[in-house]
Order: sequence, then C-alpha cells, then structure tokens
Amino acid sequence: MERWLMFSNFLKSLSILKKFLFINLVIFLIIGFLAALYISNAKPNLIKNKTSKHIQIINNTIEHILRLNIRFEEEDIRRFLFSTRFLFQNLDRVILFDNQFNLVGDTDTLDLDPRSFSSRLDIVELEILDKEESKKTVETKNLNKEKTVSLKDVLTNYSWSKDYGKPFTFTQEGYDQFLLTTVKSITLNGVNIGYLVITENANDVKSAIDERKTFILRTAIFIIIVIFIFSFVLNRYFLKPIKNLVAYTKIIKEKSKKKTNINELKSRNDELGTLSNSLDDMTSELQKRISHAENFSTDLVHEIRNPLTSLKSASEILNETDDQSQRSKLINILNHDVQRIERLITDYSQILKDEVALSKEKMKKINLKLIARSVVDDFNNIYEAKRGIKIMLNDQDDQEEYFINGIENRIEQIIANLLDNSISFSEDNKEILVEIYKGDEDKIILKVIDEGKGFKETDTKKIFNRFYSNRPDTFGEHSGLGLNIVKNLVDLHSATINASNNVTQEGANVEIVFPKV
Repeated sequence: MERWLMFSNFLKSLSILKKFLFINLVIFLIIGFLAALYISNAKPNLIKNKTSKHIQIINNTIEHILRLNIRFEEEDIRRFLFSTRFLFQNLDRVILFDNQFNLVGDTDTLDLDPRSFSSRLDIVELEILDKEESKKTVETKNLNKEKTVSLKDVLTNYSWSKDYGKPFTFTQEGYDQFLLTTVKSITLNGVNIGYLVITENANDVKSAIDERKTFILRTAIFIIIVIFIFSFVLNRYFLKPIKNLVAYTKIIKEKSKKKTNINELKSRNDELGTLSNSLDDMTSELQKRISHAENFSTDLVHEIRNPLTSLKSASEILNETDDQSQRSKLINILNHDVQRIERLITDYSQILKDEVALSKEKMKKINLKLIARSVVDDFNNIYEAKRGIKIMLNDQDDQEEYFINGIENRIEQIIANLLDNSISFSEDNKEILVEIYKGDEDKIILKVIDEGKGFKETDTKKIFNRFYSNRPDTFGEHSGLGLNIVKNLVDLHSATINASNNVTQEGANVEIVFPKV
C-alpha cells in the first residue's frame, strides 16, 4: 500500500508530457515483453510441427525395416533405401547406424562417394517426443566451441540418456542454414539393432522467426517515431501554450512586470486561442472593475469628507454658542450634512447592488416603447397631481415596434433616472417629452426633452461623471450619481448617450442611441 502511494505521488508530480511518455514507456515495455515471449515460443512450436512429421516418417521406415526383415548391413540397407525413396520426400538426408554406431546407410552416398558426417555443433537441443501424445521436452547442451562433435558422439549420448528409445531432435544452426535432425533407436524383440537418423533443411523455420523479429522491430521503431512526433506536437502546440497561460495568470496574480506572449496565443484559431482571448478579456475586465472600485471608493471618501468636515465644525460651534438663532442654523446644517451623507451612501450602495445584479442578468430582445410607456404612466400618476408636470410619450407611429437587446428593469432605471433629472430642473406645470424613433441604419433613438434651465456646462459630457452636480441653489440635495448610473447602464447596452441644450426652446435634452437588433 505504501509503495502504491509513493507511485501515485510520483505520477502526480510529473508534468503532462512526462506522464504521457511514462505511460507510453510502460505500455511499450509490456508489449515488448509479450512480443519476446511470442518469439521465444514461436520457434519451438515450428520445430515441433516439423518434428511430428519426422516421427511419422521414422515410424513408417522402422515398420518397413522390421516387416521386410532388413539386416543392418550396407548392401541390404542400400537396396532398402533405393526401394523406399518415396518415404523420404522433402527430407535432405537419411542415415542408418548399427548398434555399434557404424554407418550402414546414407542417402547422400547412394550415388556419390562417402563423406564425413562430422560437423561443429555449438548448441544441441534434444527434443524428446512421446509417440502417442507428441509432447516435446527441450534439453540444451552447451558444447565447447573448440571441440568437434560428431554425429556418433550425439548417438552415444543418446544411448546413455534416460530417454533412450524415444525419438529426439536436435538443431544445427549455421550462418546460412538451419538443420533439423531427429534420431530414434530401432528395436527388434527388445534388442537394439541400430539407429535411424533423418535430417531436413529447415531454413523456413529460421526465415519465419527472422520475419517475425523484423516485423516486431519495424513496428517498434514505427511506434517510437509516432510517439516522438506526437509528443513533439503535444508539447509544441498544446502543453507549451498552456504553460504560457499558467505563467500569464501567475504574472497577473503576483502583479509582476514580466512580459508574456499572450497575444500570440490570442491569434490562434483553435480552442486555446478562444481560451486565451476569454482569459485576457476576463483579466482586463477584472482589472477594470478593481480600478473602478478603487476610484469609486476614493471619490466616495472625498465626497463624504466635505460633509463630515462641516458636521465637525458645526458641532464644535454648537457647543460654544448660546444664541438660539445661531443654534437653529447649526442644527439645520447638521441635518443637511447628515442627509447628504445618507444620500451618498444610499446611492453608492445601490450602484454596488446594480453591478452585482448586472453580472447575473442576461440581455434579451425587448420592446422599448412598452417599457417607456409604463415608466411614463407611473411618473404622470405621481408628478401630474403633485406638481402639474405632464410627461408626454411621442413614439411617432403607434403601430411601430422598437426592439432592442437589453435588460428590461435596467432600461426602466435609465428612463426613470432621466425623468427624475428633468423633473428636478423643471418648474411646476411644465411638460417633458419622451421621444422614440428610428434613426440611421435602423438604430433606435430615445430622447428626453424638458423645459428647464438647461445645462450651464460648455462640455456636457462631465455631467455623467461620478458625484458631479452643478446646482448651487440646491447644494447637497443630489448625490451626483444619478446620471453616472445612467451612463454605466447605457454602456452596458452598447449604446451611446449625449446631452445638449434645446435650440428652439428653453430646456435640455438627453439622447440615447441603441444599436440595431
């Protein structure tokens, strides 16, 4: 168990490439072991098939010798070999010895002069085959290479073997030949009368083994080349880019100034390119949010510091004065500053809630006209009776539908904030116009036009900045976040917003251009 845990920890510590190579190495070793086992068993099986044929020929030959009562003399054996050549088809040589190991017959000397039968044998393999079950036992004998071993020596060893009387086979391998020889004693009435030896050139066995070895070797080389190429491709086009992405995330985490080649990964057209773009966009968005939060917090602290300073000064003076009118003014200042701080915190809290909600909400196709009509009706019910302010909705064509991609409650918030801003600048019994129409390229345009004092700013873009408010007569009654919230929501919808004063009449108008669906 402990070793398995060590092995498991070892695998976990490896990189993906090393794991891939290690697993391939293990599989390759297993396949190599099975291939070696197959080769080691293939040769004995092929020899066994040929030996079985040898045994059949030997048994038939001995049967003929005993039936014909052939004497183990050269003349009788020669005549027998001449008359029974059909028995020795596909054999290279048939040799007969008497019980004294004297040569009495050899198919190689039927028409030729006698020749030496001695040969140098490096390895002699004795394969004892049972006549009935044809089972083979392999016995290996290592001989001194300096010593010449004759066939008679082999017969002598056979005669003293415990398997004497059973057929056995030995192989004789040279550079260009593979000889398979089978020997069996011939017994008549329990007495050994001689030995029969048959030899066959079994180069086909050697060729078959060599072919198998060559095939396995070529296959192994091919697999190694394939693994090498695949490893190179895996490392070059997959693992290395992933390492770069990991390095990129570490640089972001550690706020390091090191440079990464994330742009090269972003230019890829595969899944890694998509992942790199998503990761870079996510990182940029996160950094933007962090910067936004830091700036917002800084601005909020700055805005709160002013009323806090006023609160501190007013409270100090309040403790030192006994004048009731002065005390009343100071108390009003305290109330005003507290309300201002409360308004700032409330609006700031609402912005944070909106940002959290926006990250969860999804855009869909919505009808801007229906949303605007709902908001206008709600405001008319409140301000028409309260201040006599009438809000008109002019959508040019009642049958026309104005679809945009957006979040319904956020579009309501945009329109409501714009109407709140216009109402705050408008006098009683005035009108506010809300227009919806199609502009160039079928873009949807929303306008809110009031009859108030208009903008005093030369650059109207600053009115959308956080905490900006240019209202000296109502100082402290507005947090300066209303139009900033509108700007953020407009940007969320990929729209644009502009503010300007009316040309033909007093007042201002705010225009939002939504992209075509």
